Amino acid sequence: MNAATSFATAVAENRHDQEWLGGISTGHLAKPGEVDISHKVILYLEGISVSFDGFKALNNLNLAIDAGELRCIIGPNGAGKTTMMDVITGKTRPDEGRCFFGQTIDLTQLREAEIAHAGIGRKFQKPTIFENLSVFENLELALKTDKRARFSLFAWLSDDQRDKIVDTLKLIRLDHEADRPAGLLSHGQKQWLEIGMLLVQDPKLLLLDEPVAGMTDDETARTGELFKSLTGKHSLVVVEHDMAFIEQLGGKVTVLHEGSVLAEGDLATVQADERVIEVYLGR
Repeated sequence: MNAATSFATAVAENRHDQEWLGGISTGHLAKPGEVDISHKVILYLEGISVSFDGFKALNNLNLAIDAGELRCIIGPNGAGKTTMMDVITGKTRPDEGRCFFGQTIDLTQLREAEIAHAGIGRKFQKPTIFENLSVFENLELALKTDKRARFSLFAWLSDDQRDKIVDTLKLIRLDHEADRPAGLLSHGQKQWLEIGMLLVQDPKLLLLDEPVAGMTDDETARTGELFKSLTGKHSLVVVEHDMAFIEQLGGKVTVLHEGSVLAEGDLATVQADERVIEVYLGR
């Protein structure tokens, strides 16, 4: 079996059970357009409410993320963290409220793929990669604008595209694993690969759901270094429970409870907040 046939087979084997590529729809991905951040804010959620069978998952949620910011979101189970990300990415439509990407892009009016095209990437807790493909091929497949197998097999990479993949491999510390089948990577390395699959698409905003769950201490520390290196170039929203990891990241922390913002500030400030202690941290 030659390399092209192996590549095609791997893609076909993954097609039935994988609808997402690095958290983004595997349909045609346009290059992200310009986002108006003239007010220095990349994401606005204003008065967002979502109900499921009478349960209010989000309740008049108001949140703003600055361009280039690394924001951590914490809160007890059922606080609305996942629903919030579902609203931002178009998976769930709010009953009330507005959600803007920059000043002009109303996310509530767009489909999931259109939101991905606009420059929002989402990483779920469980890595979604093509395990039968090499690390390099995973990044190559994520980079290409047309995800049909025929195009992927026969389109040549430009020098700029190849350089982007090489630079991303170095950034996610997998440059020595480029030819290795992705399925043989450690759990932490698979997480890094999926992050790389998002980064090659130049997202303006990254949503990361418990990215260090299951990682070793060393992998967790390296992931923190990676995220901090991305700030300024990308905006990151990190949903996490690992307080040591959040402390490593620094920056502002938002605490959600019952679908609303309960507290906001640096980690020391929210950890000292009596309301946060009561509903989340415990005594």
